Amino acid sequence: MKRGLLVLSVLAILVSTTGCRRADRAGFDEEGNLYGQISISGAWAMYPMTVRWIEEFRKEHPNVRIDVSAGGAGKGMADVLSGMVHLAMVSREITQAEVDQNAVYFSVAKDAVVPTFSMNNPNRNLILSQGLALNDFRQIFLEDSRKTWNTFIQGAGNDPVNIYTRSDASGAAQVWAEFLGKSQEDLLGVGVFGDPGIADIVRNDMFGIGFNNIAFAFDITTGRPFEGLGIIPIDLNENGTIDPEEQFYGNLDQMMNAIATGKYPSPPSRNLYFVTYGNPTNVAVVEFLRWVLQKGQDFTKETGFVNITPEVGEQELQRLPETQGN
Repeated sequence: MKRGLLVLSVLAILVSTTGCRRADRAGFDEEGNLYGQISISGAWAMYPMTVRWIEEFRKEHPNVRIDVSAGGAGKGMADVLSGMVHLAMVSREITQAEVDQNAVYFSVAKDAVVPTFSMNNPNRNLILSQGLALNDFRQIFLEDSRKTWNTFIQGAGNDPVNIYTRSDASGAAQVWAEFLGKSQEDLLGVGVFGDPGIADIVRNDMFGIGFNNIAFAFDITTGRPFEGLGIIPIDLNENGTIDPEEQFYGNLDQMMNAIATGKYPSPPSRNLYFVTYGNPTNVAVVEFLRWVLQKGQDFTKETGFVNITPEVGEQELQRLPETQGN
């Protein structure tokens, strides 16, 4: 897992953060080549996919520089509304207050948040076979009391449940809280910054429990959960056991199919958005969004995400202004 996070860190350096919303020169030169600069910040969930999109987009448009950084959905939204970046990566629903501030959003993919625990937990096999129901998660993350694993898992030891949540304003935390019927501010636990941070601390605490975006719970190269990090199955029918129809956490293909078909509930599955300040007018930004909604979907699955439907893609394309490139 550390190797995967290191790769992401290196990529972060290669496409380092700059940018502000200004009168950037962008367009097509006399030979029809797209040029310009795009700055992006926001959700950790979307970072691996966005980096992949940037790599492929720049193969076609090498004269477009794109800078991206991850710092949480809340930071991305604040950055785009304040003019610091052209695009925000937002991994939660857009609020009316943000729309009132001129946030314009485009649905570009789907993924999910999953509850995670350490595979060093001595109750591991019981947790994987029984799972936890919605009310269990509510008690763990919302009720201010001491919790032990045998309260929720039959046959487990009297071991403490060590709870971790996100310290940054994140789409993952907001979506997980919405699954529990609350907001991020209501979640209990030790605050940890970022998806990599919470995955690492949960993996190394044998009694830990947290939540992660699937891109930080599953290793994209193997399709399996990261070594040492387990995913707690959700007991959807609350019968105290994980039935075959509830078991889709073994590999990434199973998980993505569950998200696409609605077997995994929404929330904590969710839509992912790129957000602009007002309707986009920067030609490079418009063309990048158009590429993501069309060719970019070919690279979504390989980074652990679910494509938007063709119908949604066409609706979003219709909202983009015409440029010389189309």
